[in-house]
Amino acid sequence: MFTHQNIWLALDRLANACGYSTSGLARKAGLDPTSFNRSKRIGPDGKPRWPSTESISRVLEATGSPLSDFISLLEKDKDLQSAHPQIPLLGYAQAGKDGYFDADGFPAGEGWEYIHFPYPNNLGQEDQKVYALEVSGDSMLPLFRAGDRLIIAPSTTVRRGDRVVVKTAKGEVMAKELLRQTASKIELKSLNPEHENRSFSTAEIHWIARIIWVSQ
Repeated sequence: MFTHQNIWLALDRLANACGYSTSGLARKAGLDPTSFNRSKRIGPDGKPRWPSTESISRVLEATGSPLSDFISLLEKDKDLQSAHPQIPLLGYAQAGKDGYFDADGFPAGEGWEYIHFPYPNNLGQEDQKVYALEVSGDSMLPLFRAGDRLIIAPSTTVRRGDRVVVKTAKGEVMAKELLRQTASKIELKSLNPEHENRSFSTAEIHWIARIIWVSQ
């Protein structure tokens, strides 16, 4: 049975599962940041206010969550981890250090944190082994801001025009757009127009992986 309390609780759980505050979830969905505040859940006359179906629809679209996930979160004792599996998270500044990745760019070693991630419905099987890098600094503005989380799929085929994360043999980590890739050379376009494009020989690249999702 749907009640005022468990509808709002499901929204709170969804926000938590996706790594947002309730105001952050509303902002992500293009709503007023105060839309889901607790003070808005009861009207001035003391009557309960319900979230609109449009608001819920926009939240599900923004987080890539199917309606079935939201319905499951209405259950009192629902385990969030089953609805939104955890993936490894690393700070962008840490990614250049040794010990966090294996030779193929997959998470390795210790020091990783974990977050819940709502897998988009259009992900293929090869995309399911993913991790997140949290952006710091302004080198990727205006596309990505500090605090955004880039969801990386190391197993996915990289193609021209893809946004990618690259780690060089010297330990430099960068997010760029792939302009061109040959057997001997990789050309990258900077996401921030104030930064120059980059070009590397394949011997200078440790690994390259596609960005499949951004959690803001």
